[in-house]
Amino acid sequence: MRFVHTADWHLGRLFHGTHLTDDQAHVLAQLVAICKDARPDAVLVAGDIYDRAVPPPEAVELLDEILSELVLGLKLPVVLIAGNHDSPGRLHFGSKLLDGQRLHVRGHLRAQCPPIVVGDEHGPVYVYPIPYAEPAIIRSCLASEAVVDHDSGMRALLTKVRQTHATSVRSVLVAHAFVAGSQACESERPLSVGTAGTVDASCFSEFNYVALGHLHRPQRVSFEGSPIHYSGSLLKYSFDEADHSKGVTLVEMKADGSCETQSIPLAPRREVRRIFGTLAELLNSPSDNGHREDYLEVTLLDEGPVFDAVGRLREVYPNVAQLNRASVVAAGGLAKAVADHRAMSEVELFRAFYHHVAGKPLEPAHEAAFIATVEEARRVEREATTADPSSD
Repeated sequence: MRFVHTADWHLGRLFHGTHLTDDQAHVLAQLVAICKDARPDAVLVAGDIYDRAVPPPEAVELLDEILSELVLGLKLPVVLIAGNHDSPGRLHFGSKLLDGQRLHVRGHLRAQCPPIVVGDEHGPVYVYPIPYAEPAIIRSCLASEAVVDHDSGMRALLTKVRQTHATSVRSVLVAHAFVAGSQACESERPLSVGTAGTVDASCFSEFNYVALGHLHRPQRVSFEGSPIHYSGSLLKYSFDEADHSKGVTLVEMKADGSCETQSIPLAPRREVRRIFGTLAELLNSPSDNGHREDYLEVTLLDEGPVFDAVGRLREVYPNVAQLNRASVVAAGGLAKAVADHRAMSEVELFRAFYHHVAGKPLEPAHEAAFIATVEEARRVEREATTADPSSD
């Protein structure tokens, strides 16, 4: 059996204020082309279909278009579950009707998790879709007080699955979770505070393949040889993902249930990159081993003040999304240097402003000149107030 594993589409996402719908449509068209070429027996989408519970209309339209191409155009079964970003009810609506078209959408958690049966010439494969749910929802659904966190919740759900699963039948699990020890990214929303949101990899034993969503870095989780995989997100959704290779996973399952995986890259409409240099260097060397249209995080290496850096950079690089000063970053960022501005004196405010603009601490001589200027301005203001009778 052959299937495509993908996840974390986050349709409707904004990237530093820019709508990514066109970028997402660009890579989803490639996903359709991959499926047309590979002819998988199923497509598995492991959650976070949308970026928020109430997605914008263009995101809903894009999902409708892509699923129509996969299910109606290519006649492929699609298994799709809700992630922590999705609204379970919105996603689940019409699921019974869609099952008849082999579009299997699971938004709401069920007390029983019946499999979706697909297969090949070697027999059936049971696909178990487990949508994301908070521990309190799982506890209520299963009527189990033993569920106190994500790990115990996942264990309780999969215990129910194993109670009815015939061990002789090959099985695939589709879920949305944070496996302890995996590599996270800045663009992921934490499932819970601290480690309460993680699940142990041992939860997923006995499945022939585990198709996970939530973490945006493509990766395999090591646990006694268990095939636990994150396909990763469709696109880079934060600058700390600049070195990631995004794509989908093509899985070949053999008659004995063993799996071989192949990562198929997706080419983005625009790359996400980090570039460094002085303002003059960046303006005079716009190629910078890439394209001007990329989404950029720029770190300026200038030591002195730089005026309207973003405006000047965007004349060459229209999609500059974030600007840093190297010295501020090295010092831990402006936030550490600046407290509540309402409680700061004029000198403290000027120190913080100077450090932000110039990228270095205010020198004593400059501070003394600033203090002298402020005192002179106050003296002139007092004299003017005293001489003006209308000020009484």
